[in-house]
Amino acid sequence: MFSLGKSAVRAQGQFWAIAVVSFATLFVAPLRIAAQDVTLGIDPAPIVPQQSKTQYVPITPKQRLIWFTRSTVGVESLLFAGPWTAGWGTLLDRPYEYNTSWQGFGQRYGIRLTGVSTGNAMEASLGALWGEDPRYFRTEGQPFKKRVLNVIDMTFRAYRDDGERHFAYARLAGNVGNNFLSNTWRVPSESNWDDASLRVLEGIGGKMAGNAAFEFFPTVLKWLRGKH
Repeated sequence: MFSLGKSAVRAQGQFWAIAVVSFATLFVAPLRIAAQDVTLGIDPAPIVPQQSKTQYVPITPKQRLIWFTRSTVGVESLLFAGPWTAGWGTLLDRPYEYNTSWQGFGQRYGIRLTGVSTGNAMEASLGALWGEDPRYFRTEGQPFKKRVLNVIDMTFRAYRDDGERHFAYARLAGNVGNNFLSNTWRVPSESNWDDASLRVLEGIGGKMAGNAAFEFFPTVLKWLRGKH
């Protein structure tokens, strides 16, 4: 019976990894925006209170649960960030224990999801103790520079019950905690302090990228709609 050699199997795995990454980049992101646009009156990224001429309203337990659910198993996580992360890991064969097969892709996808769910649970639960709001708040209609600064600022800070932004301790705890805790179930080549520290930095970068998506994609979608 004909079988592919190891090099051919590796090349095939890399081809599909690139295909998945390309699909997520070109097609899933617009679907994510469309899905957010038709949510039942619940804005996953509300407007900054001062800009919308309303006072800040603290996040409710129900909204906190909605945030956790969407951030963990929402469209962005399952169909964009997950395939992107697992695809690049498969393409680069990192960690090597998973190899470049579809099984390896699935293992990378799964290990990312366990880390994300753990980190989000820590951020949501710890933040509830002192009223830290995990949601991103947009600055729609403001100058581009101000919007970029808001993306950066809300990577490290979050609203609290007093309506002011403070350092996001729960977010930091969730990022650091999940990446070091996950060392207990990760494969040997990445279950060390160096790799966990690198994942923490990647988590900060990923949060900033997610903020940028929340900030600018709805504006881009409106612009595209205006062209038709």
